[in-house]
Order: sequence, then structure tokens, then C-alpha cells
Amino acid sequence: MNIPGFDYHRVPVADDVSLNVAVGGSGTPLVLLHGFPQTHLMWRHVAADLAADHTVICPDLRGYGDSDKPADTDGETYGKRAMAADAVAVARAFGHDRFALAGHDRGALAAFRAGLDHPGVVTHLAVLDVLPTLDMWEVMHGTLGVVGFHLYLMAQPVGLPERMIEACADDFFGHFLDAWTQDPGAIPAEVRAAYLRASRAAVPSVVADYRASAFADRAHDEADRAAGNRLRMPVTVLQRDWGDVLPYDAEALWGAWAPDLVHRTFDAGHFVAEERPDVVTGALRDLLTRR
Repeated sequence: MNIPGFDYHRVPVADDVSLNVAVGGSGTPLVLLHGFPQTHLMWRHVAADLAADHTVICPDLRGYGDSDKPADTDGETYGKRAMAADAVAVARAFGHDRFALAGHDRGALAAFRAGLDHPGVVTHLAVLDVLPTLDMWEVMHGTLGVVGFHLYLMAQPVGLPERMIEACADDFFGHFLDAWTQDPGAIPAEVRAAYLRASRAAVPSVVADYRASAFADRAHDEADRAAGNRLRMPVTVLQRDWGDVLPYDAEALWGAWAPDLVHRTFDAGHFVAEERPDVVTGALRDLLTRR
């Protein structure tokens, strides 16, 4: 499936890694990074709206969708540092040395890392419904681990989680599409099928992405926290109101990383770009006016 009106390209971003990228519109550039267990299609409503006055660039992350899925040889191949560098390379391939960046879920973690690693490149940063990796691991204690069971499963050594998930891939990935959605109609049957098809073909790389968050990504966040590194650009965080399910102060956690922060909670499921595209497009337009 494609986003109507968008052109598609294969973009080399690193040695032996090319990404599937949808591009539409014209104007100031905005890169949108998708989450789990999805592809760039999650941005279909938001991207079409924003393409009226922006160049909107929507890649499939490495390891997802129709992008390449290199073998993870060092625990860093699917680290968010690599994915952040991919986003920078994609934008440059279309002539943009500086750009705004928004991400959801896994893509939000890559966007966060891009903001820290490439502060002169990312002009504005939007994050949808995650915590920074380090903070996530620090607040996920006790029975909260039930909510995030997949984080622990996919952090296990190579082999076991891959085999377990491949044995029931559609049930595994479908669980999150169902459990995390407040409005099931927001993900139509054909889009859901596309997500499941893409995820089922990407189990090793999806697991490697999550495994990297338990080790490489967490270590990178720890180093930045110790060094006092912060996000220098205007930042907007959209966070689902989890209530008593995940009792933490998300605004305070994000505020420690982002001095210029707008934090908003919303009434929707996790997949806010599909359930409430009006909220996301409005928040992004507001963000892009900040200096």
C-alpha cells in the first residue's frame, strides 16, 4: 500500500542499506518516522494534510516495511543512533541539510536520538507517545512489566524470541494493534493486513530493534545524561493519558531532556496519528511556528 499522491524512492543511507521512502508536497522539510508494529503508512492522514505546505518525507525504518533488513552483527545495527543517521541521510538525499522531525513509538526514539546526535540538523522535534529509552527502563518496575512484556521478551539473547514470535507472528503483532487502539476503525482491515504482512516478514530485525533499546540505546542515553546533553530545538511531546496503568510524570521526565518543551496529553489510543490525525497535524503545525 502507498500514500496517495506521494512518490516512492529507494534511498541508500549506509553501506548495503537502502530505505523505502515516500515523499510528497513542497516547502520546508518534515521527516516522519513510524512506530511498531507499523510502516510509513501510519502517517497517511497526517502526511497528506501537511504536504499542502511542506515537503513531507516518510521512510520505512531500517528493518521495517519495504526497507532493507541487514543482519545485526554488533548490537548497534538497529540502534536508534543508526536509525537517526538514516533519517539525516534520507533528508540530505532530497537536498535538505536541516529539517523538522517527528516520530511515533520506535520512530520517536530514533527522532529523540537524532535530536541529541544532530542538533544542528534537526530544527524542530515532535515525539508521539513514548518515553526516552533510559527513562522507560527506569520507570518500568514490578507489575508495570506486564504492560511492557514485549520489551523484556525481545531483549533476550538471539534465537529464542525470534522463534517464539515467528511461531505466532500475526497473533503477536496483532495483539498490539488491537490492545493499543481505542478506535479500531482507525486502522482499516487492509491497513492492518499490510502491517501484519510487513511485520511477519521482519521478525529478526524488529527483535533486533527492541534488543538494541535494552542495551545500546540505553547506554547512549546514559552517556548523554551524564554529560548533561539536552535537546536544543523546540520540542513537542504528545502523550496518551495512561492514568493509573503507567503512573509516572511524563512531562517531568521529558522536561529533563527538553528545556523548550510543549507537553500535551490526548484522549485516544497509542496510534494517535491514525485515531486523531487532527490532533497530530495541529500540534505539528504549532511546533513549526516556534523559534
